[in-house]
Amino acid sequence: MIWHKYTIHTTEEAEDAVSYMLYELGITSIEINDRKPVDPESNGGLFGDVVPEMPEDDHLAEISFYTYDREDGEDILVQNGVGMAAPDDREDSPELIAAVKNGLEEMRSYMDIGAGTVTERDTADEDWANNWKKHFHSFEVGDVLIEPTWESDPEKEEKAAVTLRIDPGEAFGTGAHETTKLAIQGIRKYIHAGDTVMDIGTGSGILGILALKSGAARVFGTDIDDNTLPAITENLKQNGIDGTRFQRVLGDIAADSHVQELAGDETYDLITANIIAEILEGITPVIPRFLKKGGVYITSGILTEREQMVTDAGERAGLHVLEVNRMGDWSSVIFRR
Repeated sequence: MIWHKYTIHTTEEAEDAVSYMLYELGITSIEINDRKPVDPESNGGLFGDVVPEMPEDDHLAEISFYTYDREDGEDILVQNGVGMAAPDDREDSPELIAAVKNGLEEMRSYMDIGAGTVTERDTADEDWANNWKKHFHSFEVGDVLIEPTWESDPEKEEKAAVTLRIDPGEAFGTGAHETTKLAIQGIRKYIHAGDTVMDIGTGSGILGILALKSGAARVFGTDIDDNTLPAITENLKQNGIDGTRFQRVLGDIAADSHVQELAGDETYDLITANIIAEILEGITPVIPRFLKKGGVYITSGILTEREQMVTDAGERAGLHVLEVNRMGDWSSVIFRR
């Protein structure tokens, strides 16, 4: 099967208008690429992935959509990963693309849409949802073995103190990034049997599951992305852990009073947060409320150049810096209350 990728070259200012025009034509699944600066709180969620370094914003944008050819020659729109018949029973993409081009020309009369051109690229059929898996293999972090659910190495499993079987699903987080490795090392160093653990921005649940498999009694995990829930449920199952030991709550621990009440005061022996420095600076002031006296707070996800931002936030909150660890361009700061 051959897929057709159509890309509209426009401006950031026109993104919404062009997207709406495509929607009106029945194209409800699109891909937008631009260079807008990333705001952690509005792009990817408060506890989203590490903010990337991006080229200078040129205020241009590319908006793409896909069709593919059925065996009988009819082009089909791709909507949410499922083939959908083109609107009005259109049987070929030239008719659809002509409608898109006409829409762009109409828009050009009242707003700046930049070049407003449409380019096409064909690509062979691929399993895009699963192709990334061929690049993710088992690896070790100290005495911890992390395996994807589609791969197993009994010899390595026998040697490891802890084996985690992870499928990140839509929540991301496989443990391969330096920030997660630093957090894993911290947990293995400071966890004790029977500990209660809070994992802020839990994602796929990898750190919370590691804590449980390292002896923790229970975990309270928070995130603002509901994609984390099925990922954690599946990963608990893959690791043979009773789901009642990992309480999962959607919400912002720094600002949501309901989440704070569910968490409970001075409840946790260990708190982990693998989040960017700017967000760590915002949540660290509330950490002493939930951390037991003598408890440990492990932070990671910190670009080394922003390390001081996090250490200062912890010290202002009355926390003592136990150690700072670095890997590549990333840092982990570990505190004790």
